[in-house]
Amino acid sequence: MAAATAPENVAPTPAPAPVRAGKSPRRRGIKWIIAAIVIVVAAIFGFRYWHEASLYVSTENAYVGANQVEIAAQVAGPVTKVYVRDQQPVKAGDPLFDIDPAAFELALARARAQLELARQGMSQESAAVSSAEAVLAQRRAEAANAHGTYNRNLELMKSGFLSPQGIENSRAQTQSADAAVKAAEAAVAQARSTLGRTGDENAAVQAAIAAVKQAELDLGRTHVVAAADGNVANLTLQPGNTVQPGVPLFVVVSDREFWVDANFKETEVKQIRPGVDAEIKSDMYPDHPFKGTVQSLAAGSGAAFSLLPPQNATGNWVKVTQRVPVRIKVLDPDPQHPLRIGTTATVKVRKTE
Repeated sequence: MAAATAPENVAPTPAPAPVRAGKSPRRRGIKWIIAAIVIVVAAIFGFRYWHEASLYVSTENAYVGANQVEIAAQVAGPVTKVYVRDQQPVKAGDPLFDIDPAAFELALARARAQLELARQGMSQESAAVSSAEAVLAQRRAEAANAHGTYNRNLELMKSGFLSPQGIENSRAQTQSADAAVKAAEAAVAQARSTLGRTGDENAAVQAAIAAVKQAELDLGRTHVVAAADGNVANLTLQPGNTVQPGVPLFVVVSDREFWVDANFKETEVKQIRPGVDAEIKSDMYPDHPFKGTVQSLAAGSGAAFSLLPPQNATGNWVKVTQRVPVRIKVLDPDPQHPLRIGTTATVKVRKTE
């Protein structure tokens, strides 16, 4: 018996459509938990921001500063030796460089010789005073003798033993002796005036002593030392360079005291007072905050003290919020986190009522 065959024109039965499964309660719960966490975190950060803003004023427009000691020669001459290199730390009293001392040693020897000559000259003038005083004593003795002779001759003339011509001669001798005394007194006065004070109080000796001290000072200035602890910066000095007095050669940036010049908006300055605590975060060490205190507030905005202050009396004026520099002293500089002048920082200052 033959097998039955399916008709060729019968269409195949379509596959059943997949059934969409609904969202499980567990997945919906996780999403709600995540949303709640986000809201709570946002609320916490929002509260902290509001709390910080209500208690502190802050700015990122702040720059680290420190004392800079300009090193300059006080005498002229060629440099013979440089003891330091650029960026080297130094202590107060450490040698920096030497200037050729030969010319200053000769000047000191010359000044000492002039001092010895001044003392010799004072001795000669003192001897001249003694000589003039001796002459005065002699003239006074001669005058006293002349007056005694005149008195005796006057008695002889009264007794008739001396002629009038003799008494006239005796009177002339007396007058001559008195004149000699006056001349000797004038010579003593002149000698004493020329001498002046004696010893190291003598004017010529004092001038010579001052010249010696100046020569010693100049000789000592050929050896230049650091005036403060710090770091050498901008050093280009080399042996053989000729230096002139008062011309800056390099600087030593002091590491004893640091501060931050923070430029706050003019609308924030009224909430800042000297002595208020501050927090400083250097961009070099964002994870190492420094303690600070407000030292002073500038008397004007930064623009007022610029080289070319703005001219606001014009027709195209636009109001711009100005910034006022506030100096904040760093209370706890850390050698392990050395600050560098000119670097930026973020400053937060507690508001005052």
